[in-house]
Amino acid sequence: MKVLRRTALSLLIAGSGLAVTGGCSSVMTHTGPHQGYYSGTRANMDALHSEDASWAMTPLVILDMPFSAFMDTLLLPYDYSRSGKEKPDDSLRARIHHDEALPIIPASAVQSSTAHP
Repeated sequence: MKVLRRTALSLLIAGSGLAVTGGCSSVMTHTGPHQGYYSGTRANMDALHSEDASWAMTPLVILDMPFSAFMDTLLLPYDYSRSGKEKPDDSLRARIHHDEALPIIPASAVQSSTAHP
C-alpha cells in the first residue's frame, strides 16, 4: 500500500511539473506583439534548427514542443482577435526606444516646480 501511494505521489508530482512548465514558448511569444498563429511552436522549431542552440537546450525544446502546440491551439481565438489590430511599432522594443528618446528632467527641476511659495 505504501509503494502504491509513493508511486502515485511521484507520478502526480512529475505530471504537475510537466504541466506547469509546458508551453513556455507559447506563453513567451504571446506576451509580445502579435507574431501570427502557432508562434510558440514556430519558436520551438526555430530553436531546434538554430546553430546558436546549445546541446542542453535541445531536449528541453523537444519536451516543450507538444505543450506549446496544445497551448497555441487553445490561444487560436486570441490570436485571431489580435490579428491586424496592432501597429507595427507597438512592440515592447519600440516602446522602450520611444521612452528613451524622451528628455530627462533633472530631479531639482521637479522638486522646485512642486515646491509651494
